[in-house]
Amino acid sequence: MTWVNWSRNTATFLVGLSSFLPVAHAQQLDEAIFGGGCFWCMEETFEKIRGVKSVDSGYTGGRTPSPTYEQVSQGNTGHVEVVRVQYDPQQVSYSTLLKAFWTNIDPTVENRQFCDVGAQYRSAIYYLNSEQHQQAKRSKEELQGTGKFKKIYTTIEAAQPFYVAKEYHQDFYRKNPLRYQYYKTTCGRENRLNEVWGYKPK
Repeated sequence: MTWVNWSRNTATFLVGLSSFLPVAHAQQLDEAIFGGGCFWCMEETFEKIRGVKSVDSGYTGGRTPSPTYEQVSQGNTGHVEVVRVQYDPQQVSYSTLLKAFWTNIDPTVENRQFCDVGAQYRSAIYYLNSEQHQQAKRSKEELQGTGKFKKIYTTIEAAQPFYVAKEYHQDFYRKNPLRYQYYKTTCGRENRLNEVWGYKPK
């Protein structure tokens, strides 16, 4: 009986203790924020990468709290259209995300991307920690070092509060494929990327 009581008490203690211990196989996700013009297009870019678990369209970098799409589009909030990428660092590295970012934007223009004109569409990398900051700076320096571009206008900035866009804008390319493809084609995104990088994105 003494052994039985001890075993029950020990089991209860261990069960209680387990609630304070990390789950051995819990998925630890990291986060990254990128501004590359229209967030519909950047969602498509990152969601195709293995190891990326979710991509949210939204806004950051401005003065207005909880801005609407209409407010940001008018260009008076200081916010930029961005995507928040949640990824498994065991499956994909931040440097891989940086490469995907660079090759899906036009870094040679200021306060615009493709047909979308205004500071709300400018290209930017928003770092969330010192490691991301260093990697982002290094990636830009390496790109400048190639001599491919006379000037790179993409900025590297500390992350500010992220405001998620309405559900209508999330996964827009999946939910509205015809309208999305029409926008993407008429905006000249693929043609310009081909001119800048020498390839046609998939």
